Amino acid sequence: MRADAARRREAIIAQARHLFAERGGDVALETVAAASGVGIATLYRNFPSREDLVRAVVQDTVEGILDAANEARAGLETNAAASWEQLLSQLMSMELGALTDGLALQAGAARDLDATPLAQVQRPAVEALDQVLAALKAEGVVRQALTALDLIVAVATITRPQVAPIREAAPQVQTQLAQAYLLWSRAS
Repeated sequence: MRADAARRREAIIAQARHLFAERGGDVALETVAAASGVGIATLYRNFPSREDLVRAVVQDTVEGILDAANEARAGLETNAAASWEQLLSQLMSMELGALTDGLALQAGAARDLDATPLAQVQRPAVEALDQVLAALKAEGVVRQALTALDLIVAVATITRPQVAPIREAAPQVQTQLAQAYLLWSRAS
């Protein structure tokens, strides 16, 4: 893929994630194209369907989660508590709430990671987070019962898109909820 084509594709994915976070998953693809600075035909050349675009956004998110998990793992020996806080902060910045449906976190898929194709895409992120959480538990940083799926669902819930009036009325709520979750998740 040419460099300019790769940049356009990355821009489409980034704008789709942001718009899904801001407006929900049913945002018009024309809106995604316009925000990305491309025409609708270019969007469809890259992503023939909404499902293809959602899958690409989910895959990009999974890669971000893997990067965050690797960074957390690297910081465990130095300062495990700070590593946990940084991991949670990075996950919060990924707008996971916008992708709840795309990440297949519905009740059925949450019990069986093989339930949907998108859930299978999510599997490496869940496994990486479970490994980091196991190390954090061994260090006495987080609760023993905490799982990767618990963490993803909690962050997705906290970062779920809200309508503009709610965002404007309480702009700090997500940060406050993240801090409350951080306190709750600590080992007793």
